[in-house]
Amino acid sequence: MTDTLPACYNVSIVNPNQFWKTDKVSKTELPILAIQIAFVAVLSCLFSTIYKPLHQTRLISQISVGFLLTPPLLGRFTPIFEFIFPVNGIVNVEVLSHIGLIYYAFLSGLEMNLNTILHMKKKPATITIVGIIFPILVAPCLYALFRKVYGHIMMFPLEESTNNTYILWTLILTVTSFPVVAHTLSELKLLYTGLGKAALTAAMIGDTYGWILFTLFVPFSTNGKGAIYTVPCTLIFILVCIFVVRPIIQWFIDRKEDKDEWNDNQLLFIIMGVLACSCISDFLGAHAIVGAFVFGLILPHGRFAELVMSISDDFVGGFLVPLFFTGTGMRLILAAIFSQQSWPFVLVIILLLCALKILSTLIVTFFFGMRIRDGLTLGLILNNKGAMALIMLNIAWDRTIFSVPTYAVITSAVLLMTVVVSPIINVVYKPRQRFEQNKLKTIQKLRVDAELRIISCVHNTRQAASMISIVECFNAMRVSPIHVFALYLVELTGRAAALVAAHIGKPSSQPGEQNLTRSQEELESIHNAFDALGEAYDAIRVETLNVVSAYTTIHEDIYHSADEKRTSLILLPFHKQLTLEGTLEVTSVVYKDINQNVMQGAPCSVGIFVDRDFGLVPKRNLHVRVVFVGGPDDREALAIAWRMAGCSGTQLSVVRILLLGEAAEADASVHDEKQGILSAVIDTEKQKELDDEYISTFRLTGVHNNDSISYSEIDVHSGEDIPAILNEIEKFGCDLYIVGQGNCRNSKVFSNLLEWCECLELGVIGDILVSNNFGSRSSVLVVQQYGYGGMNFRDNLNQKDTNNDMVESVV
Repeated sequence: MTDTLPACYNVSIVNPNQFWKTDKVSKTELPILAIQIAFVAVLSCLFSTIYKPLHQTRLISQISVGFLLTPPLLGRFTPIFEFIFPVNGIVNVEVLSHIGLIYYAFLSGLEMNLNTILHMKKKPATITIVGIIFPILVAPCLYALFRKVYGHIMMFPLEESTNNTYILWTLILTVTSFPVVAHTLSELKLLYTGLGKAALTAAMIGDTYGWILFTLFVPFSTNGKGAIYTVPCTLIFILVCIFVVRPIIQWFIDRKEDKDEWNDNQLLFIIMGVLACSCISDFLGAHAIVGAFVFGLILPHGRFAELVMSISDDFVGGFLVPLFFTGTGMRLILAAIFSQQSWPFVLVIILLLCALKILSTLIVTFFFGMRIRDGLTLGLILNNKGAMALIMLNIAWDRTIFSVPTYAVITSAVLLMTVVVSPIINVVYKPRQRFEQNKLKTIQKLRVDAELRIISCVHNTRQAASMISIVECFNAMRVSPIHVFALYLVELTGRAAALVAAHIGKPSSQPGEQNLTRSQEELESIHNAFDALGEAYDAIRVETLNVVSAYTTIHEDIYHSADEKRTSLILLPFHKQLTLEGTLEVTSVVYKDINQNVMQGAPCSVGIFVDRDFGLVPKRNLHVRVVFVGGPDDREALAIAWRMAGCSGTQLSVVRILLLGEAAEADASVHDEKQGILSAVIDTEKQKELDDEYISTFRLTGVHNNDSISYSEIDVHSGEDIPAILNEIEKFGCDLYIVGQGNCRNSKVFSNLLEWCECLELGVIGDILVSNNFGSRSSVLVVQQYGYGGMNFRDNLNQKDTNNDMVESVV
């Protein structure tokens, strides 16, 4: 490395016998530290916002802050740089950043799923091992080539000793960051695809191997011959932590949780444990983060780990860690690459460094029979670098193992590997491609002897019971079985990797089960409930899955699950639930947004189930009523009801509303707008012909051959008649209404009534039936048929807010 100039400054020792030896710390040291933390935190948030469309991680934003302070940018203005990072403030920010790094390593160990690592499958394990061995063999050759190409430059000379450089250069290229991979897959909506699951498992195994290699080999590059003693002592320390300390901590925490004696103040013991393990590993000659990671790994996972991460993650990840990773960007001097004539060859070497893991993944996936596109995507995902690579870069810089050019080349390669992953995958893999039209994605067009595949989305155990009660009515038979995919929706908050790791495997009934997180407990309860459904009916198969994603984009995960499972129906829970007073009360407004997002672009038919204690209704004496107005949604609703009518003891009443006179007028204004209240305009006469044809088939085949099915028609001449007719129908009573959402009704009456609806996703009829003012005690299933476009809710939001107060007059 180039000769460095020491930066000296005077420190006045005023109180030599006290803890704070300098004077006026709050006036001299603290303001500088506060400015540095605020500068880094604010700019990191700003860069995160800028990079969000590119799906970049927080590490890239934090490194960008440091690169902003390099000489080509703000660093060229000396007064600005010295104001933010003065010489007398470097020591404090270095100490604080390393404390943050220690706790970051602790949280990384806390989020690891040991069950997945210990019970690894052959395919991801092979991909991971080959992805480590291939860079170990090729990376030293690229380093030797780099030294030969770069030459000797007086301004930026290369390091003289190369043995230690070989070790860190190679290790940096072998590691994979599990948190970054989990974030990338979640952002690209590949997390719950077959490729995503393989990448996630391989990344977790690779991250674990990365820590092992870091513990075994980094001491040889930092301690020299002393590593002969460092490595065995560190391994003994790890074994003691796992087999001696872990059972004691497990017993102590379980006892506190069983007696409900645990409180936030006792987290001080955890902080002390992190620092103690870090000090021990540092004393043994290993890096301090090794002890912190091992301590996080031995702590009991579940509710306790969730508590620790929820309390410390925001502070550690938002304020302390950015200080450390900002330093990585500050040390990146690109002039060292472009200051010599052979810089194009150096760029080629950087690209070759980026290609090592991709090539190894392509080779091994080829032998597993995977497509080249899938292998390339998997290689790109596993090429993500994270904290571990940056930590080794900083060790190499601090110990003067890397020279300025070497540091610039390997850092540029690491950043390039991580930055380009999401954009390239968006182009190559196209995870958001449009779904192919398929008539089997509707129940109306499904063959009588075909398997009915249903995705049932739930947020909690109560909704799971509701969904089970409605699925039981779908008349599962050996000729026409039902395959139910129970999808437990979990909101992604905090560290993506922690939640994803917790939900990679299903919770098992083993010792320590009481330490499951809330979401894991919910998943286990939902899993048991749906398993009981599968055991009760021979013709029903059940799979319980979970989706961990941000609520704003979770509908895309539902799309991909429905497309991958080839389902014909997505069942969604209504965002209101029944209270003891018999009224519907909002559970979460976010659930409503999810339902609307799903309905706008679902790859199959969608049903929203409004549960009014439907599980208490005896299924052998069930009364179902269909209010049929017309359109594809109503035909799909009738198809579902017709299937339910096959169950013994089920009575089906179909009431068709015939629009006549003023009520039959088409909404001409819809034709003048590309997007309006109704997002899909279909020829009225054509739809009426399809309605008549389907009704005729239903009456001929269903009504005439089954005494439990009845059919009637009611004439409607104006919009005011519809609520009155529904009130008359309600007097006869029923257990379940099945109605179409009515998105494609080209009717002026329904377009006008839709403006007054409180819940647009239910349509006019559904909104009236669900309204508390209507007074019905019947459950409601609102259906939207696939193939005619989803409803556009955005254009109605402003109108809906102004009209909510007048809904009562309509009902």
